[in-house]
Amino acid sequence: MDIKENETAVVETEEDINALKAVRLGKLSELCAAGSDPFRITNYNVTAHAADIASAPNEGATVSIAGRLMSKRIMGKASFAHVLDVSGQIQIYVKRDNVGEEKYDFFKKQLDIGDIVGCEGEVFVTHRGEVSVAVRSITLLSKSLTPLPEKWHGLKDNDLRYRKRYLDLISNPSVKETFQKRSKMISAVRAYLDGENFIEVETPILNTVAGGAAARPFVTHHNTLNLDMYMRIAPELYLKRLIVGGLERVYEIGRCFRNEGMDIKHNPEFTMMELYQAYGDHTDMMKRTEDIYTVAAKAIGLGDKITYQGREIDISTPWRRVTMRDIVKETVGVDFMALSDEEARAELTKRGIEFEGEKNAAECMYVAFDKLVESTLIQPTFVTGYPIEVSPLAKKSDDGLTNRFEFFINGWEGGNAYAELNDPIDQAGRFDAQRKMMKQGSEDAQAADDDFVEALEYGMPPTGGLGIGIDRMVMLLTDSASIRDVILFPTMKPRKK
Repeated sequence: MDIKENETAVVETEEDINALKAVRLGKLSELCAAGSDPFRITNYNVTAHAADIASAPNEGATVSIAGRLMSKRIMGKASFAHVLDVSGQIQIYVKRDNVGEEKYDFFKKQLDIGDIVGCEGEVFVTHRGEVSVAVRSITLLSKSLTPLPEKWHGLKDNDLRYRKRYLDLISNPSVKETFQKRSKMISAVRAYLDGENFIEVETPILNTVAGGAAARPFVTHHNTLNLDMYMRIAPELYLKRLIVGGLERVYEIGRCFRNEGMDIKHNPEFTMMELYQAYGDHTDMMKRTEDIYTVAAKAIGLGDKITYQGREIDISTPWRRVTMRDIVKETVGVDFMALSDEEARAELTKRGIEFEGEKNAAECMYVAFDKLVESTLIQPTFVTGYPIEVSPLAKKSDDGLTNRFEFFINGWEGGNAYAELNDPIDQAGRFDAQRKMMKQGSEDAQAADDDFVEALEYGMPPTGGLGIGIDRMVMLLTDSASIRDVILFPTMKPRKK
C-alpha cells in the first residue's frame, strides 16, 4: 500500500498502522521545524456547527467551523473534504484560488484523516444539493498521529468500542446520539423533580455500613482511620436521614457500586436515581414513576409507544397495578398465600426451583415470582405486596406483607418503591432478623445500620421512596441492546499486554 497517497484505505494490520504513524510523525516534525507546531495553538473561534448550517443554510454567510477531518478528495486545483463536529458532518470545499497556493499545498500534503482543523469560509450549496463551506482559511489545530480504525465502515468490534469509547463516538454517529439522548433524559427528569419542589442532594459514596439494599459491596480501606469502608450500594439510608432532618422532598442521581455479576443488564458501576417524599407513600411513587418515564421519553421525541429490540411497549399511563399474589396465581396457577409453609415449599420443588433454607409461604411466592413470572411482564406493570423478609425497609401492610412495589418493563425490574418504614422499634427488629439471615449465609440479607435506627427514633414522617435504574431506562428508550451501550466507560477486564 502506498502509505503517503492512499490514506483513505481501511487500515487492517499493525504494520500499516505503524507505517502511517511514522509518516504522520514526520509531518509533525516538519511543521514544528517550520514554527507551526499545532499543539501550541490554544483556541479557535467557532461561530457555527455542522447541523445548524445544514438545517438552515444561509448562502453567502461567513462561518467558522472546527472539527475532525473525516475525508479528503484531492482533485487538482480544488478539493472536497468532510469535517465532523459534535453535531455531525459538513462538507468543505478547498480551492487553490481561494486559500492560496501555499495553504492549498499544506491542505493536500500535511493534513491527514483524523486531524482536528478549523475552517473559515462562506456557506454555499453544491450542484448536488449538499450544503458546504467554501474555505477561505484553514488551520491545523491538533495532529492525529494514529489513524482511525475502519474509517469508512464504522467501528464494529464491540470490545474495542467499549474499551476505546472515544473511537466509538468518532466512528458511529448513533452512539453519540445515544449519549446525547441520555443527557437530555436526565436533564428532563431533574427539571420535573425540581418543578415538584424536590431538592437535589449528594450523599456519601464511601460508607461505613453497606446498607439500603441486598448486594455484595466493594470494600476499600481508609488509611488514616485504619478502617474498612464500602462503596455505596444505595443512597437510601442517608436520604431518609435528610427526611428526618426536615428536608421533605429530596432526590439524588448518582453512581452506585455492586460487586456482583455482569451481563447485558448489569454493570458493577451504575447510575441510580432515588427520591423521597415526606407525607407520601408507595402509591404516590407509582405516579412519580409514570411521570418520570413520560418526561424522559418526551425529552427525546418519543410518544406513548416505544419499540425495544423489535417489541412494541406501551408506556401510556396509568400502568397496570397487580399484587404479587394475584400475578403469581395468574401465571403459575398456585395461590402460595393459601398454602402452609410446607406445601408452598413442595410447590417450588415440584417445579424444579431451588431455594435456600426453610422458607415460609410468602417467601416461596416471591421465589416463584422471581423465577417464573418476572420475565413475562413485558408491558409496564407495578407489582405490590412483597414479603417482609425481602423488604426490611418497607412498612407492613394489613395482609402481613409490605407496602412495596417493584415495576417491570420488558421483563426487567426497572425500579423499587416503599411506603418507608418509620417505626424505629420495628426497624431495629427487622435489622436483627437480617443479621440472623446473614449469619446463616443468606445472600439476600441486608446490612444493619444502627445509626439509622437512632435517626428514626427522633421521628420520621410517613414517607414514600422510589429508586429507578437510570441505565435501564436509557436502554429501553434508546433501543440499546446492552447496558454497556448506554454507559460511556463500562467496566472491562484489562487486556494483557
